[in-house]
Amino acid sequence: MSKLSKKDLDIFSNKILKDYDSKNPSSIFKDKIKITNEDALIIQSNVAKLRENRGEEIIGYKIGCVSKDTQKKMGFTQPACGYLWKSELYESGVTLNKKDYANPAMEAEFGIILNRDIKPEVASFDYMLNSIEGIYPLIEIHNLVFHGEEPYGAELLANNAIHAGVVLGSEAKQPIEKIETDLKLIYDNEIIDTWNNKMWPVDMLSELNWLVKEQAKSDNYLKKSDLILTGAYGFPVPINDKKLIEVTSSAFGDVKATFY
Repeated sequence: MSKLSKKDLDIFSNKILKDYDSKNPSSIFKDKIKITNEDALIIQSNVAKLRENRGEEIIGYKIGCVSKDTQKKMGFTQPACGYLWKSELYESGVTLNKKDYANPAMEAEFGIILNRDIKPEVASFDYMLNSIEGIYPLIEIHNLVFHGEEPYGAELLANNAIHAGVVLGSEAKQPIEKIETDLKLIYDNEIIDTWNNKMWPVDMLSELNWLVKEQAKSDNYLKKSDLILTGAYGFPVPINDKKLIEVTSSAFGDVKATFY
Protein backbone atom coordinates (compact mmCIF):
# COMPACT_ATOMS: atom_id res chain seq x y z
CA MET A 1 0.00 0.00 0.00
CA SER A 2 1.44 3.34 -1.06
CA LYS A 3 2.05 5.93 1.64
CA LEU A 4 2.55 8.73 -0.90
CA SER A 5 -0.15 10.50 -2.89
CA LYS A 6 -0.30 10.01 -6.66
CA LYS A 7 0.82 13.65 -7.01
CA ASP A 8 3.90 13.06 -4.88
CA LEU A 9 4.72 9.82 -6.73
CA ASP A 10 4.46 11.67 -10.06
CA ILE A 11 6.66 14.54 -8.83
CA PHE A 12 9.33 12.14 -7.54
CA SER A 13 9.20 10.04 -10.72
CA ASN A 14 9.69 13.02 -13.01
CA LYS A 15 12.49 14.39 -10.82
CA ILE A 16 14.31 11.05 -10.73
CA LEU A 17 14.21 10.81 -14.52
CA LYS A 18 15.38 14.41 -14.90
CA ASP A 19 18.29 13.74 -12.53
CA TYR A 20 19.19 10.53 -14.35
CA ASP A 21 19.22 12.33 -17.69
CA SER A 22 21.46 15.08 -16.28
CA LYS A 23 23.97 12.53 -14.85
CA ASN A 24 23.11 13.66 -11.33
CA PRO A 25 21.07 10.73 -10.04
CA SER A 26 19.13 10.54 -6.79
CA SER A 27 19.26 14.21 -5.80
CA ILE A 28 15.79 14.04 -4.23
CA PHE A 29 17.26 11.82 -1.52
CA LYS A 30 19.60 14.62 -0.42
CA ASP A 31 16.57 15.98 1.43
CA LYS A 32 16.41 12.69 3.39
CA ILE A 33 12.94 11.92 2.10
CA LYS A 34 11.34 8.78 3.49
CA ILE A 35 9.65 6.38 1.09
CA THR A 36 8.75 2.73 1.41
CA ASN A 37 10.11 0.00 -0.83
CA GLU A 38 6.58 -0.29 -2.26
CA ASP A 39 6.55 3.40 -3.18
CA ALA A 40 10.04 3.04 -4.66
CA LEU A 41 8.84 0.26 -6.97
CA ILE A 42 5.91 2.42 -8.09
CA ILE A 43 8.37 5.23 -8.86
CA GLN A 44 10.61 2.79 -10.76
CA SER A 45 7.62 1.66 -12.84
CA ASN A 46 6.49 5.26 -13.41
CA VAL A 47 9.95 6.25 -14.65
CA ALA A 48 9.94 3.27 -17.02
CA LYS A 49 6.61 4.41 -18.46
CA LEU A 50 7.96 7.94 -18.89
CA ARG A 51 10.95 6.57 -20.78
CA GLU A 52 8.75 4.39 -22.97
CA ASN A 53 6.46 7.34 -23.69
CA ARG A 54 9.40 9.29 -25.10
CA GLY A 55 10.38 6.39 -27.37
CA GLU A 56 12.80 4.29 -25.35
CA GLU A 57 12.55 0.48 -25.53
CA ILE A 58 12.69 -2.02 -22.67
CA ILE A 59 14.77 -5.06 -23.68
CA GLY A 60 14.64 -7.07 -20.47
CA TYR A 61 15.19 -7.00 -16.74
CA LYS A 62 17.96 -7.19 -14.17
CA ILE A 63 18.01 -9.15 -10.96
CA GLY A 64 20.04 -7.47 -8.25
CA CYS A 65 20.96 -8.01 -4.61
CA VAL A 66 20.97 -11.81 -4.87
CA SER A 67 23.53 -12.02 -2.06
CA LYS A 68 22.01 -12.28 1.42
CA ASP A 69 24.69 -9.90 2.69
CA THR A 70 23.70 -7.29 0.10
CA GLN A 71 20.01 -7.76 0.91
CA LYS A 72 20.73 -7.18 4.59
CA LYS A 73 22.76 -4.07 3.75
CA MET A 74 19.85 -2.69 1.72
CA GLY A 75 17.15 -3.66 4.20
CA PHE A 76 15.63 -6.28 1.88
CA THR A 77 14.31 -9.77 2.47
CA GLN A 78 14.42 -10.60 -1.25
CA PRO A 79 16.36 -9.57 -4.37
CA ALA A 80 15.79 -6.35 -6.31
CA CYS A 81 14.89 -5.89 -9.95
CA GLY A 82 15.07 -3.21 -12.61
CA TYR A 83 14.55 -2.51 -16.30
CA LEU A 84 17.09 -2.81 -19.13
CA TRP A 85 17.06 -0.33 -22.00
CA LYS A 86 18.04 -0.72 -25.65
CA SER A 87 19.76 2.68 -25.59
CA GLU A 88 22.08 1.44 -22.81
CA LEU A 89 23.10 -1.90 -24.33
CA TYR A 90 26.65 -2.11 -25.70
CA GLU A 91 28.80 -4.74 -27.37
CA SER A 92 32.12 -5.94 -26.00
CA GLY A 93 34.97 -3.59 -26.95
CA VAL A 94 32.91 -0.42 -26.59
CA THR A 95 34.52 2.82 -25.44
CA LEU A 96 32.45 4.88 -22.99
CA ASN A 97 32.87 8.23 -21.25
CA LYS A 98 33.05 8.29 -17.44
CA LYS A 99 31.35 11.70 -17.53
CA ASP A 100 28.14 9.99 -18.67
CA TYR A 101 27.89 8.29 -15.27
CA ALA A 102 27.93 9.21 -11.59
CA ASN A 103 30.61 7.28 -9.71
CA PRO A 104 30.61 4.51 -12.36
CA ALA A 105 30.91 1.10 -10.73
CA MET A 106 30.93 -2.33 -12.34
CA GLU A 107 29.73 -5.84 -11.63
CA ALA A 108 30.77 -9.09 -13.30
CA GLU A 109 27.72 -11.08 -14.20
CA PHE A 110 25.98 -13.55 -16.49
CA GLY A 111 23.01 -12.82 -18.68
CA ILE A 112 20.59 -14.98 -20.62
CA ILE A 113 18.37 -14.33 -23.62
CA LEU A 114 14.99 -16.06 -23.75
CA ASN A 115 13.81 -18.24 -26.64
CA ARG A 116 10.08 -17.91 -25.88
CA ASP A 117 7.48 -15.87 -24.04
CA ILE A 118 7.29 -16.95 -20.42
CA LYS A 119 4.08 -18.17 -18.80
CA PRO A 120 4.38 -17.36 -15.07
CA GLU A 121 1.86 -20.00 -14.04
CA VAL A 122 4.13 -22.81 -15.30
CA ALA A 123 7.53 -21.22 -14.69
CA SER A 124 9.37 -24.04 -12.91
CA PHE A 125 13.17 -24.19 -12.83
CA ASP A 126 13.22 -26.72 -15.69
CA TYR A 127 10.76 -24.67 -17.71
CA MET A 128 12.99 -21.60 -17.39
CA LEU A 129 16.09 -23.66 -18.23
CA ASN A 130 14.42 -24.77 -21.44
CA SER A 131 13.51 -21.16 -22.22
CA ILE A 132 17.13 -20.02 -22.64
CA GLU A 133 18.48 -19.21 -26.09
CA GLY A 134 21.99 -18.23 -25.02
CA ILE A 135 24.27 -17.29 -22.12
CA TYR A 136 26.48 -14.19 -22.00
CA PRO A 137 29.27 -12.87 -19.83
CA LEU A 138 28.62 -9.20 -19.19
CA ILE A 139 29.64 -6.02 -17.43
CA GLU A 140 26.83 -4.25 -15.62
CA ILE A 141 27.34 -0.50 -15.24
CA HIS A 142 25.97 1.31 -12.19
CA ASN A 143 25.71 4.85 -10.89
CA LEU A 144 26.96 4.06 -7.39
CA VAL A 145 25.37 7.02 -5.63
CA PHE A 146 23.32 7.08 -2.44
CA HIS A 147 22.28 10.37 -0.84
CA GLY A 148 19.67 9.13 1.62
CA GLU A 149 19.98 7.33 4.93
CA GLU A 150 20.78 3.67 5.42
CA PRO A 151 19.48 1.19 4.59
CA TYR A 152 19.44 2.35 0.98
CA GLY A 153 16.89 -0.13 -0.34
CA ALA A 154 14.13 2.30 -1.32
CA GLU A 155 16.64 4.68 -2.91
CA LEU A 156 18.15 1.81 -4.89
CA LEU A 157 14.76 0.62 -6.15
CA ALA A 158 13.55 4.10 -7.08
CA ASN A 159 16.70 4.54 -9.17
CA ASN A 160 16.11 1.37 -11.21
CA ALA A 161 18.40 -0.63 -8.92
CA ILE A 162 21.12 1.94 -9.81
CA HIS A 163 21.43 0.30 -13.23
CA ALA A 164 23.08 2.42 -15.94
CA GLY A 165 23.92 0.01 -18.76
CA VAL A 166 25.16 -3.38 -19.95
CA VAL A 167 28.20 -4.38 -21.98
CA LEU A 168 27.43 -7.78 -23.49
CA GLY A 169 29.94 -10.43 -24.50
CA SER A 170 29.44 -13.08 -27.18
CA GLU A 171 26.72 -15.70 -26.93
CA ALA A 172 27.54 -19.14 -25.56
CA LYS A 173 25.08 -21.94 -26.15
CA GLN A 174 23.65 -23.68 -23.12
CA PRO A 175 25.72 -26.69 -22.01
CA ILE A 176 23.97 -30.06 -22.16
CA GLU A 177 25.40 -31.03 -18.78
CA LYS A 178 26.07 -29.10 -15.58
CA ILE A 179 29.29 -27.14 -15.89
CA GLU A 180 31.55 -25.39 -13.39
CA THR A 181 32.99 -21.97 -14.10
CA ASP A 182 34.78 -19.08 -12.49
CA LEU A 183 33.99 -15.38 -12.96
CA LYS A 184 36.52 -12.58 -12.70
CA LEU A 185 36.26 -8.79 -12.59
CA ILE A 186 39.45 -7.15 -13.89
CA TYR A 187 40.44 -3.46 -13.94
CA ASP A 188 43.50 -2.45 -16.00
CA ASN A 189 44.75 -6.08 -15.96
CA GLU A 190 44.41 -6.31 -12.15
CA ILE A 191 41.97 -8.89 -10.80
CA ILE A 192 39.55 -7.04 -8.54
CA ASP A 193 37.40 -10.00 -7.54
CA THR A 194 37.04 -13.69 -8.39
CA TRP A 195 34.21 -16.14 -7.85
CA ASN A 196 35.12 -19.80 -8.20
CA ASN A 197 33.19 -23.05 -8.41
CA LYS A 198 30.01 -21.52 -9.79
CA MET A 199 27.78 -24.24 -11.22
CA TRP A 200 25.62 -23.77 -14.30
CA PRO A 201 22.65 -23.65 -14.09
CA VAL A 202 21.91 -23.71 -10.35
CA ASP A 203 24.08 -20.80 -9.22
CA MET A 204 23.16 -18.52 -12.13
CA LEU A 205 19.41 -19.09 -12.27
CA SER A 206 18.58 -19.27 -8.57
CA GLU A 207 16.39 -16.14 -8.62
CA LEU A 208 14.94 -16.36 -12.14
CA ASN A 209 11.57 -17.75 -11.01
CA TRP A 210 11.40 -14.98 -8.42
CA LEU A 211 11.81 -12.38 -11.18
CA VAL A 212 9.08 -13.98 -13.30
CA LYS A 213 6.61 -13.91 -10.42
CA GLU A 214 7.65 -10.44 -9.23
CA GLN A 215 7.14 -8.90 -12.67
CA ALA A 216 3.84 -10.69 -13.16
CA LYS A 217 2.48 -8.83 -10.10
CA SER A 218 2.76 -5.65 -12.21
CA ASP A 219 1.49 -7.32 -15.39
CA ASN A 220 4.99 -7.38 -16.84
CA TYR A 221 5.71 -10.64 -18.62
CA LEU A 222 9.10 -11.83 -19.79
CA LYS A 223 9.12 -12.25 -23.56
CA LYS A 224 11.08 -13.99 -26.28
CA SER A 225 14.41 -12.21 -26.95
CA ASP A 226 14.38 -10.47 -23.55
CA LEU A 227 17.80 -10.13 -21.91
CA ILE A 228 17.85 -11.09 -18.23
CA LEU A 229 20.75 -10.23 -15.92
CA THR A 230 20.78 -13.11 -13.48
CA GLY A 231 22.45 -11.33 -10.55
CA ALA A 232 25.97 -10.47 -9.44
CA TYR A 233 27.74 -12.26 -6.61
CA GLY A 234 29.28 -9.10 -5.17
CA PHE A 235 28.62 -5.36 -4.81
CA PRO A 236 29.43 -2.85 -7.60
CA VAL A 237 33.06 -1.73 -7.55
CA PRO A 238 33.86 1.89 -8.53
CA ILE A 239 36.33 2.16 -11.39
CA ASN A 240 37.79 5.50 -10.21
CA ASP A 241 40.82 6.17 -12.45
CA LYS A 242 40.80 2.72 -14.10
CA LYS A 243 40.11 2.48 -17.82
CA LEU A 244 40.04 -1.08 -19.14
CA ILE A 245 37.28 -3.18 -17.57
CA GLU A 246 37.13 -6.91 -18.28
CA VAL A 247 34.98 -9.80 -17.15
CA THR A 248 36.10 -13.37 -17.85
CA SER A 249 34.49 -16.77 -17.39
CA SER A 250 36.33 -20.03 -18.02
CA ALA A 251 33.14 -21.60 -19.39
CA PHE A 252 31.30 -18.74 -21.08
CA GLY A 253 33.90 -16.35 -22.49
CA ASP A 254 34.80 -12.75 -21.78
CA VAL A 255 33.77 -9.15 -22.33
CA LYS A 256 35.54 -5.81 -22.09
CA ALA A 257 34.93 -2.07 -22.19
CA THR A 258 37.13 1.01 -22.01
CA PHE A 259 36.15 4.07 -19.97
CA TYR A 260 37.98 7.33 -20.68
